[in-house]
Amino acid sequence: METLLEQIESGKLWQFPGGIHPPEQKSISNQVSIGSLPLPEYLVLPLKQHIGANGQLLVNKGEHVLKGQVLTQPGTNWSLPIHAPTSGTITDIKPMPSAHPSAMPELSIVLTPDGEDKWCDLHARTSIDDLDNKALIDIIHHAGIAGMGGAGFPTYVKADSAKTIEFLVVNGVECEPYITADDMLMREHAEDIIRGIEVMMSILSPQCTLVGIEDNKPEALAAMKLAAQHNDKILVRAIPTKYPSGGEKQLIKVLTSKEVPSGGIPADVGVLVQNVGTLFAVSEAIYKGKPLIERVVTVTGNTIQTPQNVWALLGSEVKHLLYSQGFTPVDEQRVIMGGPMMGFTLPTVRIPVVKTTNCVLAPDNQELAIAGQEQACIRCSACADACPQTLLPQQLQWFAKGQEYDKLEEYNLFDCIECGACSYVCPSEIPLVQYYRVAKAEIREQKLEKVKAERAKERFEARKVRLEKEQEERQNRHKRPARSAPAKDKAKVSEALERVKKKRPEQSAVQAAIERAKAKKAEGDAATLEPDNSAVALERAKRKEQARKYKEEKAGADQGSAPKDAVAAAIARAKAKKAAQAEQRPVENDEQDPRKAAVAAAIARAKAKKTAKATEEPVNEEPATDAAPEDPRKAAVAAAIARAKAKKTAKAAEKPVNEEPAIDAAVEDPRKAAVAAAIARAKAKKAAKAAAEQTEEP
Repeated sequence: METLLEQIESGKLWQFPGGIHPPEQKSISNQVSIGSLPLPEYLVLPLKQHIGANGQLLVNKGEHVLKGQVLTQPGTNWSLPIHAPTSGTITDIKPMPSAHPSAMPELSIVLTPDGEDKWCDLHARTSIDDLDNKALIDIIHHAGIAGMGGAGFPTYVKADSAKTIEFLVVNGVECEPYITADDMLMREHAEDIIRGIEVMMSILSPQCTLVGIEDNKPEALAAMKLAAQHNDKILVRAIPTKYPSGGEKQLIKVLTSKEVPSGGIPADVGVLVQNVGTLFAVSEAIYKGKPLIERVVTVTGNTIQTPQNVWALLGSEVKHLLYSQGFTPVDEQRVIMGGPMMGFTLPTVRIPVVKTTNCVLAPDNQELAIAGQEQACIRCSACADACPQTLLPQQLQWFAKGQEYDKLEEYNLFDCIECGACSYVCPSEIPLVQYYRVAKAEIREQKLEKVKAERAKERFEARKVRLEKEQEERQNRHKRPARSAPAKDKAKVSEALERVKKKRPEQSAVQAAIERAKAKKAEGDAATLEPDNSAVALERAKRKEQARKYKEEKAGADQGSAPKDAVAAAIARAKAKKAAQAEQRPVENDEQDPRKAAVAAAIARAKAKKTAKATEEPVNEEPATDAAPEDPRKAAVAAAIARAKAKKTAKAAEKPVNEEPAIDAAVEDPRKAAVAAAIARAKAKKAAKAAAEQTEEP
């Protein structure tokens, strides 16, 4: 039995299910060679023209650049750079309409050509023998090459496959009606394409390379067979013309009989597919050092006077291509980027040509009729018969209308290649592919939101774990046992403690002597300390003045009572003086306990009250005739004033005790304090007696 490789080498082909045969309309644009266009007024270069991330800007507004100069620096996530298609000035960097059905603005570089078309320095080479795989992949990467068959997948990512590649499949089928860009490229640049194939073979080392071309392109078949005749591992195959035989999975099935599993990629079955336009760009980058700055675009349709394929600079507006080929628009004119099956209608002709643009179609209304109104499905199953992926198109459409996204994934919506065969055969004119595209976008958005939510949850849980760990560490920090000191340190501590214990008796004796000396000094200071009698003297002067006034008032009323009043006043003064001295005793004996001082102050206040009361009694004991001239209210006021002053004096006596703790601390012997207090009382009594005797003298 023949092996698969032997069957392939023998020229055997296989069939894929489904498929249709729409009108080709290719002869409109493949009758003349590839033309060139004049420089446009300006070029609009979107930073993202492929599947993957944007590069980082390397130029600024107002900067002059050369043709082929790199404008963005590729980063991670399948990023590719873009290059200046001609020399000129960067006039703006801003969002501009993109090559998308919605024309959603994307960040773009606006380049105004200077007309010189001057190249930057290029690094051409004649051989790749001195380059390893990594060097070749880096050249492809920095040349900005992406899949030019329509998907825009970065070529360097495919070339750097970690899986073993058995078959390299070159896609030259170009099954879409109207499009002839690859056909003309193979006719005119077959040798360059073969050199690009050999570069990829050098990187991937496949068992053989299969070039698939539809049998409706005899000139391209002949040119490629001629260019590849020197390499036995390159097999050029003519395959039956059937749409969509140019699909990646369909072409693999036709040439190798392998079927890519649902949700898988060709590398899963040991196959890698590259477009002929992509391989031409690889050849230009490796051997001439040219980055991807232009591509072949088919400009066709009944509204174009000279339909043909042209070399279009990336960033050229569709409007520039149309009017360069004699565009004559009609009413309700449509301009389609891509073919009539898989292309999309542009909302404006100010859309730039990008790396994946292969055709600009401008049909009139008779050539490509406007789709009619959608009708109800008649369950004819024509869509299922035409589907090359063996899906159930009508079932998928029901789920899409009902937004049953789980069911859509269950029925393998993402296996749909959006070839449009189902919509083409539908008698009810249901735009099935449009439903699928919208549903795919919704599912991708939901998955993206889900991924964002999961990442946010992971960050939250990680933060929660971190905080709990920090809290646990703080709690354990207080519970950790003290680290045991080494034996050497313990010995040092013990010796120090012993030395302290030995010194303690000596220090105690010295301290005791110091304390005795301080006490003796404090006693001497207390003996010499003279109390402040200013308050008592002021009170005595006021009482004298009151007594004098009182005596003058009573002088005419009762001469016989004068001696008794004088004696009473003298006794009152003596008692007040004694009370004041008693109140000041805490200051003189400031070494007493603060509680004792407070008790003494309270006793002094009581004695002062008693003295004031005793002062009032002799006056009240006089006969009514004697007391007639005296005003009782004045006497009561005077007594209240005396009590208030006595209370104030007592409070002033307490304050120094609290404010001078140093003096309090100086007294240690209570017996000495008692002796001092007795001496003070004796002195006060003696002073009172002397005052009384002085008062009794004539």
